Amino acid sequence: MSLTSDPSPATPATQPTSARPGSLSDRRSRSERSAVAGPVLVTTRPVTPVAMSGPATSVAMSGPATSVAMSGPGARPGGPALLPDRAADLTDPTGPMARAAGAAGTRAPQTGQLATTELPGTQAAERAAAALGRARDHLLGLQSEDGWWKGELETNVTMDAEDLMLRQFLGILSPELAAETGRWIRSKQQTDGGWPTFHGGPSDLSTTFEAYVGLRLAGDAPDAPHMLLAASFVRAHGGLAATRVFTRIWMALFGEWPWDEVPVLPPELVLLPSWVPLNVYDFGCWARQTVVALTIVGHFRPVRSLGFTIDELRVAAVRPDRAPLVSWTGVFQRLDAGLRRYQRHPVKTLRELALRRATEWVLARQEADGGWGGIQPPWVYSIMALHLMGYSMGHPVLVAALDGLETFTVREQVRDGDEVVTVRRLEACQSPVWDTALAVVALADAGLDARHPGMRKAGEWLVREEVTVPGDWRVRRPNLEPGGWAFEFANDIYPDVDDTAEVVLAVRRLLGSGWDDVDPAFAKQARAAVERAVNWSVGMRSANGAWGAFDADNVRELATKIPFCDFGEVIDPPSADVTAHMVEMLADLGRADHPVTQRAVRWLLDDQEPGGSWFGRWGVNHVYGTGAAVPALISAGVAADHPAIRSAVRWLVAHQHPDGGWGEDLRSYKDDAWVGRGEPTASQTAWALLALLAADPMNEAVGRGVRWLCDTQLPDGSWDEPYYTGTGFPWDFSINYHLYRLVFPLTALGRYVTLTGRSAA
Repeated sequence: MSLTSDPSPATPATQPTSARPGSLSDRRSRSERSAVAGPVLVTTRPVTPVAMSGPATSVAMSGPATSVAMSGPGARPGGPALLPDRAADLTDPTGPMARAAGAAGTRAPQTGQLATTELPGTQAAERAAAALGRARDHLLGLQSEDGWWKGELETNVTMDAEDLMLRQFLGILSPELAAETGRWIRSKQQTDGGWPTFHGGPSDLSTTFEAYVGLRLAGDAPDAPHMLLAASFVRAHGGLAATRVFTRIWMALFGEWPWDEVPVLPPELVLLPSWVPLNVYDFGCWARQTVVALTIVGHFRPVRSLGFTIDELRVAAVRPDRAPLVSWTGVFQRLDAGLRRYQRHPVKTLRELALRRATEWVLARQEADGGWGGIQPPWVYSIMALHLMGYSMGHPVLVAALDGLETFTVREQVRDGDEVVTVRRLEACQSPVWDTALAVVALADAGLDARHPGMRKAGEWLVREEVTVPGDWRVRRPNLEPGGWAFEFANDIYPDVDDTAEVVLAVRRLLGSGWDDVDPAFAKQARAAVERAVNWSVGMRSANGAWGAFDADNVRELATKIPFCDFGEVIDPPSADVTAHMVEMLADLGRADHPVTQRAVRWLLDDQEPGGSWFGRWGVNHVYGTGAAVPALISAGVAADHPAIRSAVRWLVAHQHPDGGWGEDLRSYKDDAWVGRGEPTASQTAWALLALLAADPMNEAVGRGVRWLCDTQLPDGSWDEPYYTGTGFPWDFSINYHLYRLVFPLTALGRYVTLTGRSAA
């Protein structure tokens, strides 16, 4: 069957628009079954697409329809291609794809323009161009001297409360720092006494419990009205016994919860070879680093003093019944009981070896900025683990770790009555590579010349940030050479596919627009980095032909069943949004017809929800997934009239607000009634527009969406966006990327304005 002309009847307009019901594990199971039904045939589009030209354009080849059976290294008759670790034919300039697609970097000429009447009102296109110019100028004004962009990464107050608890545990908490942090925590309390995990969300028990303890450390009296309200919320929702495992671990560290009631993570886990179930490489990289550090902490079972008790939060705990042995819960309850007995009397020589190996494992993964993985959880627990292993607070490893945490700190001066005070908060992570790549793409799509000083500085910085050393990913791909990019300033052990795809798209925008004339030597260096990145990222695809973020084939769901894993995602299976970005990258390279690309296209088509959307793993949620999948599929040669694309367009139009915007609440991760529903935001409106501009630019919804962006733009060229549209763990950990509200609307407006035949004002 051709991927670009499906003979099946069109999906009826009355189809349901909600997501397919079921858990994340159900979605993984569906995805793993895709792309294995037989050989994939590839058909290039027989029609010329409506697309932009110039540096902002990414279009698939057009011309006579030709079907190409899957071939090349690893192919087998009658089934999908086997997956080598390295796909050298993708970057070989004389290889089959280069011969089929022509020289890399060529783009099809613009073939059409968008009617300006699609945006209601007079001088609508000029208004959009003016909004584009303001957004472009505002973004350029945010660039650092070194060339990068970084918006704040806002999460929830557990980051701040745990920072205070860490410092109390280490004996280094100062009253001044506690007071500064307490002001931030206090400012986020809701009227019911609790704290949410995202703006506008319901109060969360574990977050509220940790926030309360943080405020006690900051000096707030338990009989203060806001503290009485918080304590009442905690008790009404089950108290400490009903919180997540991480919260109970924190309280065990201070003697407020028994270590015997904490799930056991023995350090002997680090001794398991990678083929044994539940070895540390079965966990996603973020969970893996946390687990290894916590095995050391769990061995020592330390108890330090908070300086107060939390008796006011206690309620009678109800011990859950033991689950049947035939269930995974029952199996792991009994395994945990056995590990608990072993924990009391471990084999001494084995335990000493495990602790030594775990410590070496942690030390080997400390990054140049002093942190671990560029994220708060493993950073905090690694500090505690090394401290418990005897590393003094003056040891260079811990000095670097605490100094690095300081670089994740945001301080603001605010007025409190008649005085100006400092408010302190902690970022859970930082996203300079991601933000910079998105900014370059947005500015290029807005028409900014690649030779502009800001673009050149950004490109040079991105190329210097290339990861050239192996990391944990090599456990699953031992023959793959390093390449690609990480998310953060310093995270060389854990580059990721998503950032790599976006950086390649950004650098190619620059390479296609004059870099060779300005600096031929650097252009050559950039092309070499892109080639390494493509080899690495293609080699990181999983067995089903799709991509996870940090690891290949990180899909062993047994890791999700252990009692410790009651919060967030702990594995890294392929997702629609990451796979879509890889497809878009490969199509931009002229490899739309390559079997690797088309197998991923087939996976994306199979992963589409019944209502026409795609699930968003790393952004909220179906609007993000659909905004990623549709442009990627169009760029890879799927026709705009393919039923999957038509269904996606109908879903987007059906979920547009009457005022023209799009929004989706984080509750859509738990409740299908919220899918595609929520307060409209600039970033989500832009994602929907990117999909519609790729698939159906003449749709009236495009004009309404562009008008919404123009109507809601702030005078400085940005947009207000308090709502969280980024995802760390679906539902459990959410992110407000402060640059999303600017880079994505800029990209959407740039593509729209280009299609109207205008340029930024």
